[in-house]
Amino acid sequence: MKTQEIRILIADDHTVVRDGLTAIIGMQTDMKIIGEAVNGAEACELFLKHSPDIMLLDLRMPKMDGVDVVRIVRETRPDARIIIVTTYAGDEGIFRSLKAGAKGCLLKDSPRHEIIEAVRNVFAGGHHIPGSIASKVSQHALKPHLTLREMEVIARMTRGESNKEIGGGLFVSEGTVKTHVKSILAKLNASSRTETAAIARRRGLIHE
Repeated sequence: MKTQEIRILIADDHTVVRDGLTAIIGMQTDMKIIGEAVNGAEACELFLKHSPDIMLLDLRMPKMDGVDVVRIVRETRPDARIIIVTTYAGDEGIFRSLKAGAKGCLLKDSPRHEIIEAVRNVFAGGHHIPGSIASKVSQHALKPHLTLREMEVIARMTRGESNKEIGGGLFVSEGTVKTHVKSILAKLNASSRTETAAIARRRGLIHE
């Protein structure tokens, strides 16, 4: 009896990553690449057009990031099985993607056997979260979450705006901005605005 073929869509803006995944998947007799997307908008379009069994989705892409792709696809296809592929285990986008409905995640330097295992596990209805990411997910669940307003303040802080400039841009008082900054420093365990910006970039809290 022939094994059911797993139809896979790859979405990544880096040619070398797409080629690498295609080579690994091409060696499997039960898997087939049915499309490749080079940005988030195209990922949504191709998913809705081809209805793949699995989408391997880069977290950071032009036009639309992975988190938004997961949300949009699952609004139309609640049963969509999406595996996030990312470079950094502590990226904030991983947690938001999982919350939005992604079924698993992989690091871009994952060995080929883990990539294949992840695809098969998720296709079978399971989840796949590597140990290095699972520990980060647990830590993230215990951390105080940033509010939408605090995220807006962080974005402006990293652009070098002063408290007065941030207040003017957000139509709040300078005192209110100072309160937000104090809260942000505490939540990120940062000692300065410079360190806050570095942490925000590392965790994928801002996109530049």
